Amino acid sequence: MAQRKSKSRTEKELTGVSLLGNQNNQYPNEYTPDILEAFPNKNPSSMAWTSFICTEFTSLCPKTGQPDFAKIFINYVADKTMVESKSLKIYLFSFRNHGDFHEDCIQKICDDLYNLVKPKYIEVIGEFTPRGGITIWPYCSKSNKSVQFKKLKENRFLNYAPGKYTMDLSRVY
Repeated sequence: MAQRKSKSRTEKELTGVSLLGNQNNQYPNEYTPDILEAFPNKNPSSMAWTSFICTEFTSLCPKTGQPDFAKIFINYVADKTMVESKSLKIYLFSFRNHGDFHEDCIQKICDDLYNLVKPKYIEVIGEFTPRGGITIWPYCSKSNKSVQFKKLKENRFLNYAPGKYTMDLSRVY
């Protein structure tokens, strides 16, 4: 059985990736979308889901300044570029002192990632810890102009229910 040789990334492909491998991490004190980095997708003609799960997301209530905690689920189908995970981690950390409502945080994350990598499809889900007896789980999505991905966006939106597109977190740990 012949083994397929995988080509390593070239320096040119890694030009925009500066945080990965950097030992001097600077964590921002405020919301910083400019920290996000992307790299070329080697397989843009393939269909593949990429999912990121952040189990320790924090932001602040814009009125009281109290902390809000959430699990953030980011699911996307890449096109020509993909988001670099270390920059995503630091970007999500930048919300730590950011005062915004849950729905606004999730919409910002979706918009920022869409603008960065222009995926075929992306959805962002926030499962915020209850405060005051209310749980808020915002969902948003975007797609490119392809009929296939517009249909995917519409279908997933119309069929959305809390917990449907996330997972039992016992599988994460």
